[in-house]
Amino acid sequence: MSATTEKRALTPGGPRRTREERARSEPMAVAPIGDGYYDVVTEENHVYTVNLPGGTCTCPDSRLRGARCKHVRRVAIDVSEGRVPQPGQRRADCADCGRPFFVAEDQEDPVYCAQCTLQPGEYVIDRETGDLVVVVRTTDRRAGEVTVPGTDHSIAEHPTNGGYGPDEPLVEVLYPLPVGVEPDEIRARHLKRYSFPRRRLTRRP
Repeated sequence: MSATTEKRALTPGGPRRTREERARSEPMAVAPIGDGYYDVVTEENHVYTVNLPGGTCTCPDSRLRGARCKHVRRVAIDVSEGRVPQPGQRRADCADCGRPFFVAEDQEDPVYCAQCTLQPGEYVIDRETGDLVVVVRTTDRRAGEVTVPGTDHSIAEHPTNGGYGPDEPLVEVLYPLPVGVEPDEIRARHLKRYSFPRRRLTRRP
């Protein structure tokens, strides 16, 4: 198992008759192991592996009777109620606030939750210079993959980005025009997109 959780019953009470009732009333722990598979630990510490997309389990009830057993049902319940990720997803911790959330299995860290993802049009501050910039878009490119125009080094290798790492997602920004700016006061930086590592940018207080 890749992870374990505390065994718990969803609806504590006495014995239940149906598989659905037993899936909710018996203490179990569900741990995703990837590719739509989940390990289920029973009250007696038996471990069965559920293939949720296929609706099968390694327990005797599923293997010998072909039943949709209580383990398959419990995994489906935990997925539908948001306690474990659905097939194709994994649990991750937001690189900004640290809160856990679910992302695609193939999405690389660091990742940011919806609340911490910078939105187009949002004004943020460059940590290195204190400048105010406006977000154009958050990309799925990484700082080590993109070369700084006119150089032979990546954005991650740029001297001002040394502390952020090559795996950092890139955010495209613009420098906003100052209020009341005259045409002859517009500078090149106001019209050019820049790509910054996500952690270089912070929301205004």
